[in-house]
Amino acid sequence: MNALERFRESKDDEFRNPDNSPLEPTQIRKFTGLDYFPENETLRMEIPLTRYKTANQIMLITSTGTEREYFRVGEARFSYQGEECVLHIYEDDYGFFVPFTDQTAPKETYGGGRYLEPYEIRSNVLYVDFNLAYNPYCAYNAKWSCPLPPDENRLPVRIDAGEKLFPGAL
Repeated sequence: MNALERFRESKDDEFRNPDNSPLEPTQIRKFTGLDYFPENETLRMEIPLTRYKTANQIMLITSTGTEREYFRVGEARFSYQGEECVLHIYEDDYGFFVPFTDQTAPKETYGGGRYLEPYEIRSNVLYVDFNLAYNPYCAYNAKWSCPLPPDENRLPVRIDAGEKLFPGAL
């Protein structure tokens, strides 16, 4: 079993545990595991981070209509499937945060977007692994309030990696 398979198995175990799961008890009883795209090596990338001179405070709208504060610190540009793609990089107390949507939404992935948590591997270079793209908790249960990806993070390509749509997603 490779590292990604171990990570996915561990996540399924967390979802089965009522103390850690975003699922309701009735969902946990029927839970057989999350659905994922097959591992895609081409969607593990080292992407230059162009930092803004000043991080801009931004309020992201959540699934419940509230706002959550982040700082827009820069952007990461990369080419995929012959298309130029841009991801705006946000930061909070927990690190970098990238909410995004792509051309798999809403039929194959959650229409409310998926999340990434890239990290800096050297000065101004991010490691981005789309195989780790995950659904926000609000995809499983409406009691959660999750930041929605802003229009600036809508990718013009399919990202066939990471979590797929959860059956019964909201």
